[in-house]
Formats: sequence, structure tokens, C-alpha cells
Amino acid sequence: MRRIDQIEPFRVMQLLERAKELEAKGQTIIHMEIGEPDFSTPAPVIVKAHEVLDSGDTFYTPSTGAPELQQTLSRWYQSEYDVSIAPERILITPGASGAFSLLYSVLLEAGESVLLPDPGYPCQRNFIRLAGGIPLNVPVGPESRYHLSLEHLQAHWRKDTRAAVVISPGNPTGTLIDPAELKVIAFECHERGGWLISDEIYHGLTYGSSAPTALSFSDNAIVVNGFSKRWAMTGWRVGWAIVPEALINPCRRVMQNIFIAAPTISQHAAIAALDTDAEVEKMRSEYDERRRFLLAELPKLGFDIVVEPQGAFYIYANVGKITDDSKAFCWDLLEKAGVAVTPGEDFGTHLAPQHVRFSYANSLVNIREGIARIKSFLAS
Repeated sequence: MRRIDQIEPFRVMQLLERAKELEAKGQTIIHMEIGEPDFSTPAPVIVKAHEVLDSGDTFYTPSTGAPELQQTLSRWYQSEYDVSIAPERILITPGASGAFSLLYSVLLEAGESVLLPDPGYPCQRNFIRLAGGIPLNVPVGPESRYHLSLEHLQAHWRKDTRAAVVISPGNPTGTLIDPAELKVIAFECHERGGWLISDEIYHGLTYGSSAPTALSFSDNAIVVNGFSKRWAMTGWRVGWAIVPEALINPCRRVMQNIFIAAPTISQHAAIAALDTDAEVEKMRSEYDERRRFLLAELPKLGFDIVVEPQGAFYIYANVGKITDDSKAFCWDLLEKAGVAVTPGEDFGTHLAPQHVRFSYANSLVNIREGIARIKSFLAS
């Protein structure tokens, strides 16, 4: 099979496209499918972008990133996590997706594998396939809070395995990995001659618990993060990867050829984002209010939430009491009730027909209306 034929569609986008068609016909749709912040980018970021434009600085930065942003992020890691990271280890990429594409291009030879949680972020599988690698989907469940564990690594790691991926807070589950488990996984990956890749894109959007960076436990961990979620900057396309020193030059060579550089204006504007704690806290507080509303209301309708989400803006719910086909359920819910939620099949195969993901990246007013519509739909 050719590599491109292995690339799966991002199914939630198909659902979104149909929702947009219905909206174009005049139907009101309650969107609870897309994982994109519904808040505007913080004002200081936009002001900074205007300043950069007015200055005429629209030229390439170095391929590994604007030094000013690398240095600011280095100071931010010291303040945020109490870890010391040399600025040159922080590689600025076109979004977190660009970081993953970069890393797999550098780390994988054809036929080498990467361990992923199932359910998990669907694009990860395709990033790996495009680099010629093999995604090894490991079934995970409530017993490990839907994260890879030491036992999973011991059972599934192969001779050709190069890395294991942890995303915490998780997508689609919103759950946090236990810090002690993250520490032993980092050690296990290193002992096996591989890499821990820690996806920390939802850091800062946690409720009642904080998420430590993997760099607190291992200098050999690879960390991916970005400005899209915490700072509501999805369209700005700025992310970063923190790599061990040995990987800097290999990554630089790939970046020079593939990316040239992340967007200059966005990089400089992102510096201002790191000083918007008040704006971020307002967003986080509103997400938490929506989360608590859904945690109270969804079980009343038959949705089983086995593990309470502590971060991101997702709830992964079991719909076994309602249907044995979550895909058909989601499409019916969209067509007949005007509510868009994501079926479990987007996130893997493990018990996928029994699950759906709710995104609460929408206003509480709209979410309340969505719950009312779902209640009427189920009653009919």
C-alpha cells in the first residue's frame, strides 16, 4: 500500500463540513465537536503583531526560531515549571503539528514504530505514517486514566520502537497522567534506548490539578507545546519542540529544508502572549464552569463519564446505555437535533463505538441549548 493511502481522514472535519452545510441552509447548529478555543486571542498579542507589521520586520527568522522568542520561552520554563532549558534547545515550529512532523522525520527510519494511546489524538497516527513509521495503538482505559503506563510500555515495546507518546491533559479524554507514572515512563523509554515525547499543548488549562512538564523528570524527554490552546492562537501557527542537545542539529537541517521558519509576525507576537496570565485565567475559569455543567448534566441523559476530566476542554463519554453505534448516533444527532459531537472512531478503535467526545469550547449559553436539544432528541 502506498503511504498516502494509509492516511486517514480527520473525521471530525467531515462532521464540521456537514454542520456548515446545514448552517448555510439556515439551521442553527450547536458546535461541541471542534477542539478550538472560542475565545479571541489576547489583546496584547494583537497589539504586538501590529507593531511588528508597522516596523516592517516581515523577513525570515533563523530556521530554529526567533532568538527573542527562544530566550523568552527559556525564562518562562524557569518561572512556570522551575526547570532550566537552554534557549537553543527550544525549536520554534509552525504549530505543534509542525513540531510532530519535524520530530518523526528526524527520529524514524522506515518501518520503525511509535507507541500511542488508543483512544488518542488521531493526527498522531498520520504524522508517523508520513515519516514512514508505524503507529502502534495501545488500548488504554480508565484504569490508567486513558494514558500509557509502565506496564503498557513493557508489554508493547518492540525492537523497532523508537518512542512513546504521552499527551496530558489528554485528547479526547481531558485526563491527566499521574506525575509518578510520567517519571517512570520517561526512565523506561531512556533505558530502552528510545524517546518519551510529551505533548503538553493543553498545559495551563487544568482544573484543580497542575500538569508537570516531562522535563521535570528527564532531560532526555522531548516536549511539544504551542500557543494554540492556552493562548487561543490557533490561526497564528506557532508551536515549539524542546529537544536534547544531540537532536538540535538534525532538527535544524530538516527545518531549513522543510519549514524555512515559522511565521515571523506570529513568533514576535507570541512573545507578548507569555505575559497574559490574567486573560488566560479568565478563559480557564470559563472552561471550568462549562466543564462542571456538563459533568452534572450528561449523566442525567445516560452518558457515562468513568473518569472525570481535569484539563483541556473535552469530556469522553460512554454511550453504551444509549446506542451501540456512536458514529450513527453522532450523525443522527447532527441531522435531527442540530448538535455536533465527535464519535469515538476518530480517536482510535478501542471501544470506539461506545464513546463520543464533547468539546466545551463553546459558550455556556450554547452548551445549555445543546443539552436541551440532546434531551429532546433522546426522548423522541
